[in-house]
Amino acid sequence: MTGRPSFVVTGGAQGIGRVVAERLAVEGHVVVLDVAEFAGAPTDRIVSVLGDARDQETARRAAVTAEGAGPLTGWVNNAAVFRDAGLAGAPAAAILDLVTANLGLALTGCHVAVNHFLEHRRGGAIVNVSSHQAQRPVRGALPYATAKAAIEGLTRAVAVDHGPDGIRTNAVALGSIATGRFEQYRAAHPGVDAQMAALHPLGRVGTAQEVADAVAFLLSPAAGFINGAILPVDGGRAVHGPDPEAT
Repeated sequence: MTGRPSFVVTGGAQGIGRVVAERLAVEGHVVVLDVAEFAGAPTDRIVSVLGDARDQETARRAAVTAEGAGPLTGWVNNAAVFRDAGLAGAPAAAILDLVTANLGLALTGCHVAVNHFLEHRRGGAIVNVSSHQAQRPVRGALPYATAKAAIEGLTRAVAVDHGPDGIRTNAVALGSIATGRFEQYRAAHPGVDAQMAALHPLGRVGTAQEVADAVAFLLSPAAGFINGAILPVDGGRAVHGPDPEAT
């Protein structure tokens, strides 16, 4: 074990999670918990634990692996399921399964992280990855928006319950972020760049690096008095009200 801290990032094999893992590796050691191997550049500071982040034993294995490299001080619940179903076209049970799949990823991570910190008599920080859709859903994304709203409630509840233990819990609520998945959407939808520029007051979508920097800040001592916050990382999308008179 070294003196550097360690972190767990769920869903960190690709996309935003991969960039978060690489950013945190600057500070210490990172365990990526994902169903796939880490897709980033090889580094001795990032190791993979393969498995479903909803499974408590798998998540515990990630925590133990991280602790073996350095004191586990931060946990990022980034893993998500991107499948949608509507009330008019799918059974209620199928929709509930999708909501539970996303909520379960964050709930299991919070459970394992909190109990690990308590067991080691150590404070720590948790960051849950949410979305602007928790407050302003996009049509056709009911299970995802519902789950993200629940994750923000979970974030506040954990912050209140375990703040006295020195455990801070916050969330980042993302706008549209440029990832491989987003690039596929762009390719299939000509003209989407102008639409995204209009939705985000900064006139562009965000970058995964910007998300990673925000997550690293919330996990750091510099955010030591921030607890129970939902930090928008969305270029202003959540506060933007399109003006029908603008045209």
